[in-house]
Amino acid sequence: MTTGLQLRSLVSDDGTLELSLQEVSVPEPGPGEVVVKLDAAPINPSDLALLTAMADLDTATQSGSAERPVITATIPEGAMRLLAGRVGQSLPVGNEGAGEVVAAGSSDAAQALLGRTVGLFGGETYGQYRCINAMQCLPLEAGTSAVDGASCFVNPMTALGMVETLRREGHTALVHTAAASNLGQMLNRLCQADDIALVNVVRRAEQEAILRDLGARYVVNSSSEDFFSELTEAIAETGATLAFDATGGGKLASQILTCMETAAARKMTEYNRYGSDTYKQVYIYGALDMSPTVIQRSFGFAWGVGGWLLPQFLAKVGIEKMLEMRARVARDIHTTFASHYTSEVSLAGALDLDTLRRYSRQATGEKFLIRPWQ
Repeated sequence: MTTGLQLRSLVSDDGTLELSLQEVSVPEPGPGEVVVKLDAAPINPSDLALLTAMADLDTATQSGSAERPVITATIPEGAMRLLAGRVGQSLPVGNEGAGEVVAAGSSDAAQALLGRTVGLFGGETYGQYRCINAMQCLPLEAGTSAVDGASCFVNPMTALGMVETLRREGHTALVHTAAASNLGQMLNRLCQADDIALVNVVRRAEQEAILRDLGARYVVNSSSEDFFSELTEAIAETGATLAFDATGGGKLASQILTCMETAAARKMTEYNRYGSDTYKQVYIYGALDMSPTVIQRSFGFAWGVGGWLLPQFLAKVGIEKMLEMRARVARDIHTTFASHYTSEVSLAGALDLDTLRRYSRQATGEKFLIRPWQ
């Protein structure tokens, strides 16, 4: 257990991305730390920005050996300006994962995890071992495997964070875009369990069918000719004044605000040149669309658009709320917060060029799981 393989991403100053597997030392755990032998780690959209660094994968080539593949690709000049802070650094990849605690520091918290299967969050999970603070681990309940718990942080805590944001800010219903994703399906189950009205926005008919099969009541297709009227009706019926937008770019955030304003205006008893006084909020939490965010102001003055990120949210709500949320995830990991995978790959398999291109497409219904010891 002195060394282990780790997947790393390197951006060179000549605009080249290099992905490779490196043999790295496994540190001795400090008093409050544990060493986890990782057995499973999901590939989430949030991992791809660090992994592929906005490189043009059409230019990618594969070299090296079957056991130690190397991927190189060209990064567009415009993207390089955003990556200046990481040039020349070989960075470990992977936000979350799960495995067995095989070594522990001297603290009571660390020793209590020895031999336990845990989920963990904090980076560097696309590897065989991870030394990490015990507080960043979630002890999984008996009968929960590493595969079951591999996605116990990013999507479950994000879904819970969205619902907690709704409650803290005084909203009663919400809108979610890219709603047929793994996270979107999880949020749908959570809102059903907590009796919260949810308006799901998708782009294709097959995505609409996925959510309706899961019991979603409000599903709106943004490619429909009647998108504006259908979204407005769903918002009017639910009273949604909060939205979480995974796309980021384009006009979708603005369109949601416009539909919220139209729904709110129906309740106004007299004209107001400043629009309705119903406050409307859209949080952008993803970047599926890298184009500029376009805001066309047709929704009065009672509105806001901002960014939302899970680590910042958790820092704001504090340790007690975070532990409460984690306990619910552990309890409901097989139901509300269950994740399903279409493909499992080894560390080397994650650097197979065809496989890399597949999971980088972020196709609905496809989710990949890395198994570091395969």
